[in-house]
Amino acid sequence: MNRARLATARLIELSRRFPATAILGPRQIGKSTLARLAFPRWPMLDLEDPRDYDRLRADPLFVLEQHRRLVLDEAQRLPDLFSIARVFLDADPRRRLVLLGSAAPALTRGLSESLTGRIAFLELGPVSPLEHDAEKLWLLGGYPRVHWARPRPEPAAFYASYLRTSLEQDLPQLGLGFAAPRLRVLLTMIAGSQGGIVNLSEIAGSLGVSHHTVSSMIDALEGIYLVRRLRPYFANVGKRLVKAPKLYVRDPGLLHWLLGIPPRRTALLSHVKAGASYETFCIEQILSLAGVADAGSEAFFWRTHAGAEVDLLLRLRGEIVPIEIKLGTRPPDLRGVTACMTDLALRRAFVVAPVGEPVVLRPRIRMLGLGALLSELRLAPGRRSPR
Repeated sequence: MNRARLATARLIELSRRFPATAILGPRQIGKSTLARLAFPRWPMLDLEDPRDYDRLRADPLFVLEQHRRLVLDEAQRLPDLFSIARVFLDADPRRRLVLLGSAAPALTRGLSESLTGRIAFLELGPVSPLEHDAEKLWLLGGYPRVHWARPRPEPAAFYASYLRTSLEQDLPQLGLGFAAPRLRVLLTMIAGSQGGIVNLSEIAGSLGVSHHTVSSMIDALEGIYLVRRLRPYFANVGKRLVKAPKLYVRDPGLLHWLLGIPPRRTALLSHVKAGASYETFCIEQILSLAGVADAGSEAFFWRTHAGAEVDLLLRLRGEIVPIEIKLGTRPPDLRGVTACMTDLALRRAFVVAPVGEPVVLRPRIRMLGLGALLSELRLAPGRRSPR
C-alpha cells in the first residue's frame, strides 16, 4: 500500500526550509506512509507503540539526540515533548523533525506555541482523482486502505471500526469526555442534513444537551477531521448575508455508511443525498489540494437571505474563485454565481459537474469536470523523487 502521494514534493520542500514539519490529517489517511516515502532513511518513532512512548516520556532529549533527523508519529500523545523539541532543534541547524498527528487542535496549538518560526504545517487529505479513479473515490471515500490495501476491507467493516476507534479511543485520549454514542448520533444527524446551515439550538434539543455542549462536540469532531465546518463569507456589499456555518461529514465513504447507502453507483444516484454527497466529494478534493498548493488558501460559502448562493468560495493565491457544484450535466441556474461575482467584483467562476468537455455557460463562467478544474486552478503538485 506504499503508493506515492502528490503531497510528497511539498513535504520535502518544507523539510528543507524549516527545522520541523507537522503532517496533519485524519487517522489512516496515509501520513506515516507519506513520511516513509519522502524520507526513507529517517528513523521513525511511533507514540502509539508503548515502547517508543515510554522511552520518550522517560528521557525525551536523550532519545532525540540520538538522531539528526527523525519522524515522530502520533506526536499529540506527548505534548510535553514540544518544548524539548525546540531545544533539540536549536542546538544544531542541521537537525530535522517531522511530526505526524491526527488531532489538529492538540497538535497545532502545542507546536505553534513551542516551535514558533521553526515549524511548517501540511494537512494531508484524501486520495485524489489525480492518484486514483474519481468515481471509486466518490463511492468508497478517500482513505487509502479502502482502495489499496491487500486484501481490501469491506467499506462497511472499515468505517464501523474507524468510527469506533475515533470516538472511543482518540477523543478520550485528548481529554474530551463526550459519550461516544451521543457523538455517533450527532454525526448521523450531520450526515442527514449534509451541507445544511447549522441550527445548534435544534440539534441541542434533539440530543437533550445545551447549545454550548453541541458546539463543543462539533469542535471535537472537527478536530479529528470527521466534520468540516464551512463558514460563510462576509463582505460589505449592502446585503443581508447568512452568518451561520454549514456542516459536512468530510469523507463521502463515511457519509454513505452513516446514511446506509450501499457502495454502488446506482444506489448512490437514487438516494436523496446524492447531490450533497457529490458536493462533499468535490469540496474536500479541491480544499485538500489547495492546502498543499497554497498554505494560505481559505474556504467559505456565500449566501444571502434572499436566497442567492454559491457552494464554495475559494481564496487561492490571493484570488477569490466562486465554485458551484452540481450533480448533473444540465446547465444550472447561475443567478447566485452572477450575483456573487458582481457583488465581490470577481473575474471568473466555475461550475463543477460530471461532464467531459468544458462548456462556456456565460462570459467568464465555465462548467467543467473536477479533474479539469484542478488543472485549471493549478492544484496538481509536481512530483519529485524522494531523497
